[in-house]
Amino acid sequence: MGTNLYVGNLPFSASQDEVRDLFENEGCSVTSVNLINDRETGRPRGFGFVETATPEDAQKAIQALDGREFGGRSLKVNEARSRQGGGGGNRRPQY
Repeated sequence: MGTNLYVGNLPFSASQDEVRDLFENEGCSVTSVNLINDRETGRPRGFGFVETATPEDAQKAIQALDGREFGGRSLKVNEARSRQGGGGGNRRPQY
């Protein structure tokens, strides 16, 4: 089973293909790339997730790409944490 990586501080102009190429150029087998867009505006949020084929590929990517400059920005690459709780910032207080 693969490993899901968080990729932060991406340039807003980055495409899924460019991010996939970045990881594959480091010898990592990528199974999926998911860049996050703002729900309301549709604009890129500057982060996303890359799933690698193996945990070894994930470690290789973290070592090679965390802190590397890409599109004028210093990338943040680490293992993605699972979501805790329900989120949902639109909750109103109960009276």
